[in-house]
Parts: sequence; structure tokens; C-alpha cells
Amino acid sequence: MALTDISVLIVEDDPIFSQLMTDFLQSKGAVVKYAANGHQGLVLFSELTFDIVIADLNMPKLGGLPMIRQMMVINPNVPVIVISGNDEMPDVVEALRIGACDYLVKPLADLFIIEAAIQQALNHSVNQTAKNTYDPTDVFEHQLAELSYLELNENLLLLEQSSHAAKNVQQQLFPASHIQYPQAAIDYSLFKNSDVSAYFIDSTMVGDDHLVMYMAHFQPEDNSAAFGCVLLRSFINQKLKSFRTGTSSELLNPVEMLNYLNSRIMSSGLHIFTNMVYISIDLKRYDAVIARAGAGLRCYLRNSTGLLPLALPDCQPIGSVLWDNPSVQHRHLSTGEYLCISTHFQEHQQALLNNYFKGLTFDKSTHAGGFMQLNCG
Repeated sequence: MALTDISVLIVEDDPIFSQLMTDFLQSKGAVVKYAANGHQGLVLFSELTFDIVIADLNMPKLGGLPMIRQMMVINPNVPVIVISGNDEMPDVVEALRIGACDYLVKPLADLFIIEAAIQQALNHSVNQTAKNTYDPTDVFEHQLAELSYLELNENLLLLEQSSHAAKNVQQQLFPASHIQYPQAAIDYSLFKNSDVSAYFIDSTMVGDDHLVMYMAHFQPEDNSAAFGCVLLRSFINQKLKSFRTGTSSELLNPVEMLNYLNSRIMSSGLHIFTNMVYISIDLKRYDAVIARAGAGLRCYLRNSTGLLPLALPDCQPIGSVLWDNPSVQHRHLSTGEYLCISTHFQEHQQALLNNYFKGLTFDKSTHAGGFMQLNCG
């Protein structure tokens, strides 16, 4: 596989590693420019045209994250692959959130991983602007499309073997108990009985007028749940980047998103199953689209009289070979109504009604699980 005439910007403060990457990519036909820190990288990115950027996250003068943020303002269509150590997973997640397309973890077992990641990123970029240029029936190209999971699998092995690593990664992924957006707020409590929580929540603004939120329950309930959090954040971040570049609005369609997530989880070959409620809200109209995969998690409208359950039938969880379309419901939020996702335990529902919002909490006295609540306005 050649990278003939592909223009690559490497931003890396380790001169030995950067030289190894430069020599390897040039041997594959790429045209490579090198920057030793984020400031130099940003100057080159502003002055020249590149097909792809490979950037370390931990650099002097200007770190990888602020550099990527500024690059996304200059040209969000250039794919960025980040490189990190195993102890920088929260920064990796944030890089994916702000627009990076993939990540690699040092030390790299083989420089071929870099070539494959570049080819996958470029193929994805082309697919977003020119439909049907990628032939999914081509076996070699299909294998390329899955190579990013090599790095993911290596991280899964680390997390499975180390409860301490899994706990640290997951704790840094969870937001504060109160998340304030310009037109909405999210509060939550999740209770865990062991180092790693089998439950996860996330939310993000999509443009100026929409918000998406979800709650997920991973099975098996072990260290792999921490890896499941990273997977979901990574996949959703890919769609967020596509939305920001104007190439996809799939993030706002909960049914399409759950189908997409199921496809990605299934093709990864990892045995992670996920019950999930995914919601998209139009903050101008107060209209919500709610989709549910699996069972166990429930959705409610909360008002002055209590919790009103929304009818979302059980279906197959994400990752199931029997997957079918998720259940879905459309709702309009009236004044004074909150939208809630909760586990089915009565004690959790009562804590929600008592406004007990404490974020992620270790508590052996209650069932694992919890709730999240959206307040628009």
C-alpha cells in the first residue's frame, strides 16, 4: 500500500520517533513536514496545505489539544491522528471530541499501524465528500477499515488486566454531576459497587440548537465497561466531527445512531453488549427523539406530579447478533417537564425525585445504576 504524494504534517517533540515516522512515510511515497512543538505545527498548518496531521498530545510550548482546536478553526476537513501514552486517555477522548479522527498509543508495535491509520482516515474523508468511492466488497480495503481496532484491542487488554487502570480511565471520562449548557442543564447520579461502573452517561451540544444525551449499561459488568465508555465516546465523536464539517447529521437521528453504534461494536469483534437510551433534543422547539436498545434502562417525563414512564419496548442490546431496529418515541417537552433516564430500581427513582445529584458515587448500600435528568430552559 503506497502513500504516494500524500502530504503529511508530523508534530512530535521526540526527534528520534519523529525521524523514524518521517523515514518510514517517505519510503511509502508521502511528502512529510516536521514540527517539534505545537506552535511550529500550527504555523506550518496555517502556511501550507496538508492531507493529514499526525500529532503527539504531550508537547512543549503549545500542547496537542490547543493546537488541534486551532487547526479545526483553520480547516476542519484535514484529518488529525493523535499519538499518546497509555496514561493520557482522557486527553485522547477530548482530542476525539474536538475533531481528531483516530488515535495511536505509544509505543507502536509496528510502523505499519501508522500507514494503515492514515489510509483509513483518508478513505473516511473521501467517503464523506464523494459517495461510493470506497468499495466495501474489496477484502483488503475492508480489513483496512478495521485496523484502528488493533489499538483499541491493545487498550482493552490493558484495562482487563488492571482494575486500577480501568478505574482511572473511567473516572476521568465522567463529567461533573451538573453540566450547564447555554440552553439546558444535565444532572445525574450513578452508583457503583466496585472499582468500575457498568453504567455511563454522556452529552454534548450539536450545533447551537441541538443537544444529544445518552445513558449506557455495559455487559459484562467488569473492567471492559471502562473500555466500552471509550468506544462509545470515540464513535460518537466521529459523528460529531462529521456534523461540524457539514457532511452528516446522523448524530441527531437516534435510530440511525444506535444502528451505527451496533455496527461498529459488532465489527470490532469485541464481546461487549450495551443497553442504551439515546436522545436528541431540539432546544428551540423542545422536541425530543428517544431511542432505546436492550432492556433495563427506562425513560421518563418528570413533572410536578412525579415520573411518567415513556413506552419504549424491550429489544436487542447493541452488540447482539440478533440486532433489529431499536424502539423509538417522539415527545414534546412542555413547560416544567424534565426528561429523565433511569435504571428500574425504586430506590434510584426515589433519589431522582429527591434531586439527589452526586455524579459518580461508590456506594455498596444501593444497587449499581442510577439516573440522569435534562432540564431545558
